[in-house]
Amino acid sequence: MSVGAAVSTVGTERLPAPVRALSSLSRIDYADHFVLPTDAAATAERWARVMFGDRPDAVELFLWRGLLGLRLGRTVSADTVAGWRIGERGDGWIRLEATSWFLAADLVVQATGDSVALGTFLRYDRRPAHLLWPPLSLLHRRLVPGVLRKAASRIEADEARGGVSGR
Repeated sequence: MSVGAAVSTVGTERLPAPVRALSSLSRIDYADHFVLPTDAAATAERWARVMFGDRPDAVELFLWRGLLGLRLGRTVSADTVAGWRIGERGDGWIRLEATSWFLAADLVVQATGDSVALGTFLRYDRRPAHLLWPPLSLLHRRLVPGVLRKAASRIEADEARGGVSGR
């Protein structure tokens, strides 16, 4: 397995303009971007599906629906990943979108020949977002590198078996 350490960038002003441009949000109040060097090859959509699956797991449900109040789809669909609506796809990237009554969120997965990246973009629409996300972002930033490494391991294992699987 050829996986390096994830490199992160936090803060809207620190992200390269091409990365920020992948968000659909009219205003970005929080942004981070994690890049993991890896030889595991897959489309951005496959990376997203391996990372998050077709349905959110119990922890994701607690964080996304419970704490953040995100309105996620409840049925498995080609138009969703773990309940997040696929907002747009491009060459080497996919954007997942969700909203709650107090914030809007985009997850952007990018895949190149030698790395995978996950960007998180939030727009705070009401005061609870300003209060909830800063402490939750600490947990988020601790979890994302593991999510990327685990997905890379799964994709590499699938390649070794000659097959394709989800989470």
